[in-house]
Amino acid sequence: MSKTLQQLLIASFGFLISISTAYSQNLPSLGDRISGTISLDQEYSMGQQFLAQIRRSAPTIPDAVLMNYLENVTYKLASRSQLKDHRLSFVIIDSEELNAFAAPGGIIGVNTGLFLNARTEAEFASVMAHEIAHVSQRHFARGVDQAQSGQVGQLASLLASVLIMATSQAEHGMAAITAVQGRAVENQLRFSRSNEAEADRVGQDNMFAAGFDPEAMGSLFENLQAISRFRSRPPEFLLSHPVTESRIADARGRSIRYPQREYGVNREYQINRTRVLGHYASDKTALIPEYQRLLDESTSDFTRDTNRYGLVIAYYENEQYAAASRTLLPLLDKDPNRISYVVTMAEILTEQNEPRQAMEFLSRHLEINPNNHALTMAYATALIEARSYTAAAEMLEAHAAIRESDHHLWYQLAETWGQAGNISKVHQARAEYFMLMYDFRSAREQLQFALRIESDNGAAAAEQARLRQKVTEVEQRMLELSEQ
Repeated sequence: MSKTLQQLLIASFGFLISISTAYSQNLPSLGDRISGTISLDQEYSMGQQFLAQIRRSAPTIPDAVLMNYLENVTYKLASRSQLKDHRLSFVIIDSEELNAFAAPGGIIGVNTGLFLNARTEAEFASVMAHEIAHVSQRHFARGVDQAQSGQVGQLASLLASVLIMATSQAEHGMAAITAVQGRAVENQLRFSRSNEAEADRVGQDNMFAAGFDPEAMGSLFENLQAISRFRSRPPEFLLSHPVTESRIADARGRSIRYPQREYGVNREYQINRTRVLGHYASDKTALIPEYQRLLDESTSDFTRDTNRYGLVIAYYENEQYAAASRTLLPLLDKDPNRISYVVTMAEILTEQNEPRQAMEFLSRHLEINPNNHALTMAYATALIEARSYTAAAEMLEAHAAIRESDHHLWYQLAETWGQAGNISKVHQARAEYFMLMYDFRSAREQLQFALRIESDNGAAAAEQARLRQKVTEVEQRMLELSEQ
């Protein structure tokens, strides 16, 4: 077992023991059908620590178009779910392995491999609906209830296994847990199967309510089962979400009970899926003739537009930016306000060393959609390419005030302030980044560096007081963690 994996297991196991011990004493009932040893706020705090572990241990992808899409689909499903706490946090792991997971306090994670394996938006939404159901039904809170009954090992296995599955080390993780926990894993798996059935049922109801075809859950299960037959080891998702014939039959059976409804195809999902396919293509040069062939053979407007965008991405991945721009123009003429097309054109212009044109192109769309994440990040990237570092940093700083929990954004902000030559701001942005990683010692150190610079430069008393207050807040977080 690797040292990193051992550290992850120890951190998860120790953290869960402290949670189950601290939260099982003198806590009020939740007031719902869960017996209640952990509040929503406590569950949220637990989830944020888990998310910090994911950020530290797994490569995450900063593609703002993908994040926009994931957030939009998930919030659409969440609005029709039984969630009581709508504070959701998202993470996209840069991995071709098929995987998705939910964790306490509204943590929703996917591997980019989900885009590769879910053929339609409804199939993608079926996984998201399933994961939201885990959160809305508070399966982790129930795990704490079981820990209170003396099954601490079971709860530790539960969250540790999710962490290891999320970081694509499932086969090592399950072996490690088995060695540490013994028969607790068997109990956890039985508990998990019960949760899986409930998440399927609730998730399918929420899919229908949100306007997605609930039949897609069964079709995705069948596709995943077929994929696993041709692999020596099942995809990561199937190790934590085993698909059986009865599970497929249950999903199929439920889907025919919903009222009949017409479901259209979704272009935006195919755009995002195409971006992922291009990113992972092992032979990028082969993408161009393949998408040209598919475009020539298209028989509907939907497939024609999808394959045309695929050809755009193929040219982009091969750094043929002029051809990518020419190929994208018909799509923009047809659908000029589609943000994913707009951002793609801005990306192409920026790569062509035409960042000013990219900014002009983005400006009107930002007026229509202020604070849109993908548009804002594309504009900031163009500013950086144009060497307008201070303007880029100021734009990113304003955006970070809206997306405080975006660790990629804080990392980029620190880099950009460095290019702008404002070292105090570098340290302040790094402090925010480290706080999201739950590395509060490093965060405090960065804030102290910033305070020293501001003091030496004779900064206003209010600014120095603000930084001292931030140091105090970080030290308080350190103390709270040490007491868990």
